[in-house]
Amino acid sequence: MKSNRITAVLAAILAILAAASLFVGVIDLELGALLQGDAHTWEIFLLSRLPRLLAILCTGAGMSVAGLIMQQLCSNKFVSPTTGATISSAQLGILFALLFLPNSTLWGRALFAFAAAIAGTWVFVWFIQRIQFKDAVMVPLVGIMFGNVIGGVTSYLAYQYEMTQALSSWLVGHFSLVIKGRYEIVWLTAPLIVLAFVFANHFNIVGLGRDFSQNLGVPYNLVLFMGLSISAMITASVVVVVGSISYIGLIVPNLVALFKGDKIRGTLVDTALFGAIFVLVCDMIGRVVIAPYELPIELIVGILGSVLFIALLFYRLRNGRKAIRLTAPAQSCCPMPAKEGGCEA
Repeated sequence: MKSNRITAVLAAILAILAAASLFVGVIDLELGALLQGDAHTWEIFLLSRLPRLLAILCTGAGMSVAGLIMQQLCSNKFVSPTTGATISSAQLGILFALLFLPNSTLWGRALFAFAAAIAGTWVFVWFIQRIQFKDAVMVPLVGIMFGNVIGGVTSYLAYQYEMTQALSSWLVGHFSLVIKGRYEIVWLTAPLIVLAFVFANHFNIVGLGRDFSQNLGVPYNLVLFMGLSISAMITASVVVVVGSISYIGLIVPNLVALFKGDKIRGTLVDTALFGAIFVLVCDMIGRVVIAPYELPIELIVGILGSVLFIALLFYRLRNGRKAIRLTAPAQSCCPMPAKEGGCEA
């Protein structure tokens, strides 16, 4: 009951903020003008404000769920599209599209980004499967280093072929260019989130290790590949439309897990809702801080995310996966030990 109450509160907060965000921007929109059917007001609403809101919601929910899936599959709360080299790989895929198919459409670039993101994520998992000591901090450090290597290759190729300016739009996340007709790719996050919810129990089992999965008849490699591919495709669809936005997939699942635990089916909806709220609030801050100018959302998320990441790092190192209890915990005769580490070999 309390779990449903939290979900309802998050949904109500998201609805209020979403309605308010439609009227925040350089051009003032009035509710009265919309109700009276003013053509100019409706044009701005349908071409800019509504697509921007939908892109924000898809980005926040999608990136949060992508991070949740990766953390569950790798049994490490510091793995995410940011620390798992997924975002860097998607950017490299976009660069390949610009180099080999310079006249490609947004969907063509998305296909390159999908392929590169899936490949990069799988290489990262292949690396950490071969780490002998899977410390809670060592795994994301490997991902950060691997992501920096990919980022270095991307920067070198962009400089070598004079693509730096063309690639810059995807290096910093922002919603200022989101308009009707060039953001619809991000809608792919919705069916991918539904697919993640359907296979949530399988992701839980695979997160416990290869032997445990095989004992229960769950195909370990297939589910692992499917989960990582879902995360990579969500990330790539966001990067193609919005650009790189760090920390969402890392911070949001950890904050939700502090209060609701690690079971993915029980936290996936709340993670998606809270992720959408987090991105929406950051975007509204970026729109009003130096109005009529706008700050990139990557800057706002980066500032808040870095502070929260440091706080979570110290909390996880001190308490492991211990959750914050809002009520007195029920007594259990068979407490389960906390488990930290990386993907099972």
